[in-house]
Amino acid sequence: MRIRAMLFAAVFTLVSPGLWAGSIFLTGHDPDFHALLGGNAVGARNINQAAIDFIQDPLFNPFIATAPKFLFVESTGPVPGGHTLGRSGIVASGFVSGTDFDHHDASTLGAALDLLGAAGGYSGIVVASDFGGILRQAELDILNARSVDIIDFLNLGGGLYAMAESNNGAHLTPSGGHFGFLPFIVTAASLDQSETGFTVTPFGASLGLVNGDVNGNASHNIFTSTGGMNIVDIDSRGNILSLAVRAQITPDGVVPEPASLILMGTGLAGIIGAWRKRQRG
Repeated sequence: MRIRAMLFAAVFTLVSPGLWAGSIFLTGHDPDFHALLGGNAVGARNINQAAIDFIQDPLFNPFIATAPKFLFVESTGPVPGGHTLGRSGIVASGFVSGTDFDHHDASTLGAALDLLGAAGGYSGIVVASDFGGILRQAELDILNARSVDIIDFLNLGGGLYAMAESNNGAHLTPSGGHFGFLPFIVTAASLDQSETGFTVTPFGASLGLVNGDVNGNASHNIFTSTGGMNIVDIDSRGNILSLAVRAQITPDGVVPEPASLILMGTGLAGIIGAWRKRQRG
């Protein structure tokens, strides 16, 4: 407990209320699916835990105190072959529906987005994959249409975690717009591949991830540019699989200032994340 208190105090010295910035984690993995199905459920759950801990860290997300839940975005309706309910993988990763998160599909998503940052609303957004979760075009279109609101929410300190978007599998997002709620993210190319020889970067390691977490399942898109974000892991050919950042953003990209002090604190936050992971067992 003493070590934890010292780490918390150290990070707080780097953060002031005037320097809140959003925490964003994007990945071409689909750990919402593989937390239940596939060769490495433990690794998929660790990705979910690391990503959600990152975007929901109360040291950096000021909304946690009054809105501790995150908004989970995924379609309802029939589950095509090769897919599963992504929210089941979030539950398998240790998060409780109704306590840690609420699920919304296209029929209720617009109203739920109105509650971002509101007391009793949501401090973060988690977006299911479109393969093997069941994010559909209807949900993606709503998110993309609300891009300005989402960016404003992030710049006030909110969090966002989004999983693979590729229109592969059952082709649930045929009109595209993948990750379009963050317009500065350049083309996220579809690429189905088995996870072999993937490598976590030092930044990814600072979030508590290890190589064993990002191998042994499958992934479905890569990122062809960083958009100013930090690379979390790469495949065996050096393609970018996951990106994360804690910074102010605009539709054009990451803004180095005024979030530099928060970025300096990311390493310490990663140490805390690793400590939490060990405590979770």
